Amino acid sequence: MKIGVIGLGYVGLPLARLFAEKYNVVGFDINQTRVDELNQGNDFTLEVSKELLTSVLKKENNQSVGLYCSTSLEDIKDCNYYIVTVPTPVDKHNKPDLTPLYKASETVGKVLKKNDIVIYESTVYPGATEEDCVPVLERVSGLKFNTDFFAGYSPERINPGDKEHTVEKILKITSGSTKEIGFKVDTLYKSVITAGTHLAPTIKVAEAAKVIENSQRDINIAFVNELSKIFNLLGIDTQDVLKAAGTKWNFLPFKPGLVGGHCIGVDPYYLAQKAQEKGYHPEIILAGRKLNDSMGEYVASQVVKLMIKKGITISGARVLMLGIAFKENCPDVRNTKIVDVIAALKDYGIEVVVYDPWVNTAEVEHEYKLKAETVLPEASFDAVVLGVAHNEFLNMDFKSLQKEKSILYDVKGILNVNVDGKL
Repeated sequence: MKIGVIGLGYVGLPLARLFAEKYNVVGFDINQTRVDELNQGNDFTLEVSKELLTSVLKKENNQSVGLYCSTSLEDIKDCNYYIVTVPTPVDKHNKPDLTPLYKASETVGKVLKKNDIVIYESTVYPGATEEDCVPVLERVSGLKFNTDFFAGYSPERINPGDKEHTVEKILKITSGSTKEIGFKVDTLYKSVITAGTHLAPTIKVAEAAKVIENSQRDINIAFVNELSKIFNLLGIDTQDVLKAAGTKWNFLPFKPGLVGGHCIGVDPYYLAQKAQEKGYHPEIILAGRKLNDSMGEYVASQVVKLMIKKGITISGARVLMLGIAFKENCPDVRNTKIVDVIAALKDYGIEVVVYDPWVNTAEVEHEYKLKAETVLPEASFDAVVLGVAHNEFLNMDFKSLQKEKSILYDVKGILNVNVDGKL
């Protein structure tokens, strides 16, 4: 058995590392710099430690067990399992963009052989694997689906930055294009996933299960975001309300906030797109997305209102934004909604200084045309906004960063100090 993992990002690398403990694994990525860094034991995403990565790395592709990373098709041509773990983003109109998935399928199609199994992990709408990806595999390879080659779907459940719920400790959904292939896919994952597996009856069921996981969270967060707006108007502390309501055994403990990242802020659009193709307009899903997408501008408006109440001149004011990653203690800046807050503040004529010790500044510059500082600026500001709950921010001396007439706004609602405003 030889496994090829296509895409070595936040999902692919941890999975490849795990499989490499028992199997011969080739990690394939089109980014040569990324591959070179990984072969030296360095993972900039910080999902896999240097110790863990180097423990499974092999120097030559022909070794029997371990991980070899490559950009060459030659190194994956003799694999019999291909696992696709590329991103599935949306475009500027929030329409699903399957381009990375199509390109990855073309790559696999070039080396696909008789009896090979292609497993997709990327989050998609129900039907994407068999209706969108498989035709690409057939066209490029010249082979026939479910006769010459087979497919499976096992949705990723990676939680970036979470060192407790690592890939092997999260129960895995599996599926196959036939009953027999479903059993093979399930057996493969079961051999490394200590939390166990759940074999879904069809690929479409597995796809649907994944996309509703994130849609459900998105809707629940939208609900508490709306509550935070209402309670703010009523002069009630939202965190106090949630704490009180949480004393009931079946109350769901969701908190308000900015919904970014590669899953929750994106996946509901995939399900909505498929529903609309079938003539159904998903009101609740899209309403939740609309509300959550508006929160960046809402936070900015609340900051500005508090500044005005303190008599701070808005035009030309300086604001320190603490954090630009999409979540705490993680360098991941994909689809971060902090940039929405920054853009809205800039529209008011405010200068925003971004400080985040976790992120890759070059990536922030490339993705968002923003400069991020990784060293705390020695200056005072008209406002300090806690946007991300990195550990480094929790016990900061905020007073040293503020002017005499200044505000502190806590987007995450977690600081144990007096703040002027919080979500």
